[in-house]
Amino acid sequence: MDMSRVSTCTYALHEKDLDYTLDVIAAAGFKKIDLWGNMPHFSADSVEFSPDDIESIAAKYDLQIANIGSYPGRLFSSDNPAEVEVEFALMVRVIDLAERFRARSIRVMPGHLEDPSIIDTIVPWLQKSAAYAETKGIYLGMENHGGSIAGHPEWALELCEKVNSKHFGVLYEPCNLQHAGVDYKEAFATFRDWITHCHLKDGKMVDGSFQVCHLGEGVIDAQWVIDALNGVGYRGDFALEYECWDIEPVETGLEKWYKYAEQL
Repeated sequence: MDMSRVSTCTYALHEKDLDYTLDVIAAAGFKKIDLWGNMPHFSADSVEFSPDDIESIAAKYDLQIANIGSYPGRLFSSDNPAEVEVEFALMVRVIDLAERFRARSIRVMPGHLEDPSIIDTIVPWLQKSAAYAETKGIYLGMENHGGSIAGHPEWALELCEKVNSKHFGVLYEPCNLQHAGVDYKEAFATFRDWITHCHLKDGKMVDGSFQVCHLGEGVIDAQWVIDALNGVGYRGDFALEYECWDIEPVETGLEKWYKYAEQL
């Protein structure tokens, strides 16, 4: 695998400060990060966490910020115009920070309801967001998650087609889809032309429930995901999302994920 396109999510250490987190990630071999969009790793409020400090810590460990796992767009489905305007201002701030950090993409939210009836409400604001993002060279991706429009492939496709911008699309998350009972390969076939970013982790059924596990030990075929995305011209990163800390601490397990990715 081309390791220059591999990053890892800082969320794995979301209870630790950014300095400790990036120390662990760099020690595991990574050169790029998917920066979790909440404190203590990031804030769009420069008073809460200075962009200078974020840049300084990343530079200390020679790590590039490839994606910001942020949350703007949640209130685009609000019926309060003032809330929507505030949310768009947040979107602009995060896009500007992504440009400053030389990130390729950010995560956005397609409203805050798991309801396709909000699609036409949020489309104009996502179009406006995508247009601004395009001027900055930034891609917006809504992550496949339960509780969201993006967790339903057909709804996600409808939204992408209505926004109709190559700078807005899906953050493809095969394991989240499989966990929700959605076949990740069929989902890919549905929205394959609209994928802007990718998270990779693994999971399997244990005692009747779906649980995350080490890469290569579950039902997600990482090689298939990589080949499928490359096959449709995807040029973004593959962010390894370590969430099996109950099985092995991040401090030792993350290096195993890096070495696993090297073999793909």
